[in-house]
Amino acid sequence: AQALYALGTVEKVGNLYGPSEDTTYSTYSVVAKGADRVLVGRPVANTRAYVLDAGLRPVPVGVAGELYLAGDGLSRGYAARPGLTAERFLPDPFGAAGSRMYRVMDRVRWTAEGELQYFGRTDFQVKVRGFRIEPGEIESVLLEHPSVRQAVVVAREDEPGGKRLVAYVVAEAGAEVPVPPLRAHLSRRLPDYMVPGAFVALDALPLTPNGKVDRRALPAPERVAAQHAYVAPRTATEEVLAEIWSVVLGVERVGVHDGFFDLGGHSLLATRLVSRVRAAFHVELPLRAVFEAQTVAELAPRVEALRGMAAEAPPVVPVPRDGALPLSFAQQRLWFIDRLEPESAAYNLPVALRLRGELEPAGLAWALAEVVRRHEVLRTTFGIDAEGEPVQVVHDPAPARLPIVDLSGLGEAEREAWVERLSNEEAARPFDLARDPVLRCALLRLGEADAVVLFTLHHIASDGWSMEILQREVTALYDAWARGEDAGLPELAVQYADYAVWQRRWLEGEVLERQVAYWRNRLGGAPAVLELPLDHPRTAATGGRGASRGFSLSPELSRAVRELGRREGATLYMTLLAAWQALLARYGAGDDVVVGTPVAGRTRLETEGLIGFFVNTLVIRTGLHGDPTFQEILGRVRDGVLDAQAHQDVPFERLVDELAVARSLSQTPLFQVLFTLQQAGRREDELR
Repeated sequence: AQALYALGTVEKVGNLYGPSEDTTYSTYSVVAKGADRVLVGRPVANTRAYVLDAGLRPVPVGVAGELYLAGDGLSRGYAARPGLTAERFLPDPFGAAGSRMYRVMDRVRWTAEGELQYFGRTDFQVKVRGFRIEPGEIESVLLEHPSVRQAVVVAREDEPGGKRLVAYVVAEAGAEVPVPPLRAHLSRRLPDYMVPGAFVALDALPLTPNGKVDRRALPAPERVAAQHAYVAPRTATEEVLAEIWSVVLGVERVGVHDGFFDLGGHSLLATRLVSRVRAAFHVELPLRAVFEAQTVAELAPRVEALRGMAAEAPPVVPVPRDGALPLSFAQQRLWFIDRLEPESAAYNLPVALRLRGELEPAGLAWALAEVVRRHEVLRTTFGIDAEGEPVQVVHDPAPARLPIVDLSGLGEAEREAWVERLSNEEAARPFDLARDPVLRCALLRLGEADAVVLFTLHHIASDGWSMEILQREVTALYDAWARGEDAGLPELAVQYADYAVWQRRWLEGEVLERQVAYWRNRLGGAPAVLELPLDHPRTAATGGRGASRGFSLSPELSRAVRELGRREGATLYMTLLAAWQALLARYGAGDDVVVGTPVAGRTRLETEGLIGFFVNTLVIRTGLHGDPTFQEILGRVRDGVLDAQAHQDVPFERLVDELAVARSLSQTPLFQVLFTLQQAGRREDELR
């Protein structure tokens, strides 16, 4: 548009947008001279545009949603494809009786001026590190940079479990792709989890025969461009550390002066880094060291100083299956709770995946059975031995049970209502841990190319990390089955039961006392109850009733929070935790604030690929005495988090026992407020 204006003979440039299913042109906008972005504009005459959420409800102005079109331009559907027609042409709940609307599969939002802003296809929506991301939003911000002519952002998983965002950029004529300024440009406008971990400069984007970007032809990134000139490792230790960083960060090459967090690292990846350093050098590197020495050159001397000192914990190894297998400490707590409340579904972990495209139930059933074969914990029940102690009972592999419910004959509204009902019923159905498999699956057929698969796991055999492994392996195995190829998933070296045995053998005696001593000193004299003003008296026993209050931070405030954390050497998690504890103090908690926070609990390299219950809860105590500034509070929280993570091997339930904390049915021991950082998202994921 700006090139046309530059000719001097063009007075007005318009942008027309729309799909063929709505007679090609559905909206229009006038592109102003000097405009830094192009909108898809307003609906043309006799066309209606709706921006709706997953429940087909209108979203507020400024909030991204999915675009639906209606009006006189709508076509009748797809010739000889009734299933696809029913999927994409839906009853129009806002129009006259019998009218329809078309699901465009584009993400847009209304601006305050009443125009539509385009973000990208919902087909390309991805989930990275637990965050649901629209690559189109990142692309639009990239295109605002004056050096960028074209940009595409995709989620790649070049190494199993290493999904990351990669930006492919074509620079303006005569310019180069300025990676550090581009990263800074995105960081000012987007959350950290939306900043790509790698940038690839291309002369031109690969195109399909019909002129669209060929995403399958985009090359794998060679390396993440660093903020410093590349300097190769100079010692054997630096060489091994650089290779570990390469694997953990998913990059091809790491220089000795590249910053771990500058290359996309975060707290969870720092934990993986520490576990790999332990395996490679047989040393116990504190997690704090990764924050204090953020380059290979800075970290290598610390690793060298630890050489010759024996690692504190032995490796996790397979144990014979000729005797009783104990439960892990975390499993034992859930087993005990299940005995108290055997009909409770409080520890069910449900997930519903929306499957688009042709699906063969036989292939899905085979993939599920193969995952269950690979992970013993998914074919484990829980019994009692002769001494009355709970034990794991591992069963032989068997074909997967995949009940199929066909809803394709129902109308759209009734079909979605049944999906909601069946999903809720399945999520609320309790497990019998002594008899039932800890994984249940069901397939809901909605149409020729539309289905929902329901997974429900009991927490005793799974956690959030495990759900990612389950989805990743089912996808890889089903794809391999459909192609008639081997999925190439390596066999697991150890199983969850091996970890449970390792945990009980290692976490005893002097090791346990040393770990507990830290917590005894850290939590000594801490308030037993977080006293906050309550609108109702505390009940005699905890219940399930509660409410939630959601709110959003402005982009400006979000950027300021991230920048504050960077200046103080703290992660976003630490910064928000400091704000949360300061807020609790303002609400009346006093100057000694104790909260709980979950951690993945996978401090051993051997556990990273296992499905199982590893998550642990840490107790973070922060003193706010002395009228500290927020920077001082953040420093205290940062130190407290790093120290707590260095002593995270003690399971929370074991810690409560060792500290002899008084029990009460009206409140949880040690803390009553839990802090967790996660991205809100829909219950349904899209698996492609």
